[in-house]
Amino acid sequence: MTDAAPEAWWRRGPFVEIVETVAITLVLFLVIQAFIAQPYQVEGDSMERTFEPAQHVLVDKLTPRFDAYHRGDIVVFHPPEGFQRGDTPFIKRVIGVGGDVVEIRDGRVVVNGTVLDERYTFADPAGSPPEPTIGGEPSIWTVPDGSLFLLGDHRTDSEDSRVFGPVALGQVVGRAWLRYWPLGDFGPV
Repeated sequence: MTDAAPEAWWRRGPFVEIVETVAITLVLFLVIQAFIAQPYQVEGDSMERTFEPAQHVLVDKLTPRFDAYHRGDIVVFHPPEGFQRGDTPFIKRVIGVGGDVVEIRDGRVVVNGTVLDERYTFADPAGSPPEPTIGGEPSIWTVPDGSLFLLGDHRTDSEDSRVFGPVALGQVVGRAWLRYWPLGDFGPV
């Protein structure tokens, strides 16, 4: 009868299983966050009514690779140079896509000659300051191909494309699709 050499304690023990489980979990987490979905915490009031500060949303990074952004989508993006606040991305609503002509006329948003029905916007109380415009100039933008025109739902409390212009698609992280925290607000966007 041959005597089998005893295997090292770590080859069969729970230590190896724990290390494998942690490694696989970490790799899956990194792949999911890099290519599929990423959590984001809402900061500020610019999307008030739709999102409140400190709510958490899951950002879909996968489907925009196959399905273009559409008017009405809510996206998370890195703001242009000069508007960054550390590494904090912004969250805004898509109002115009490449080729669209966006105009702010008498406080209403007009895209390609059609006034938008924006029931989702936050209604400021009477006497609030007017929406930001650029130095009294006509508020008309033509959205370049490969860009989005983005506005916050709380227009008087939002730095958005009215201030920094259309945003290149390369700056967009993804489409907000699931509100997951607090649990009482859980649901699709």
